[in-house]
Amino acid sequence: MSKRETKHIGDLGESIACKFLLQKGYKIVERNFRIKAGEIDIIAKKGPRIHFVEVKAVSRESAHSAAKTHDHRPEELVHSKKVRKIRAVAEFYLVSREISLSAQIDVVAVEIEKSAQRASCRLIEHAEWL
Repeated sequence: MSKRETKHIGDLGESIACKFLLQKGYKIVERNFRIKAGEIDIIAKKGPRIHFVEVKAVSRESAHSAAKTHDHRPEELVHSKKVRKIRAVAEFYLVSREISLSAQIDVVAVEIEKSAQRASCRLIEHAEWL
């Protein structure tokens, strides 16, 4: 897959993840918050908590292709180094905005089935508590 196609899948995955979170009662506060140390895909709020959401999206030709090709599930691509980066950016965000709400890091895994033009999402909460 080309770099352009990968970016397209990532952008599409983030849009799908936002709709998914909205359906679950989250309010999207900001998307693609970037500083030199890194980026947070989605910053959302639900109740008294702020959620820093990493989105991992993959494209599949069919719903069963992951099993057939032994591909990883998208959330397995969020490794400890990535979580540490998200945590650093999240801490900067909270301090710079003077936000004192409790916060957590979550992951939304998006699997896009291109041929059927559908997607499935999984929310993995508490990838890391702040």
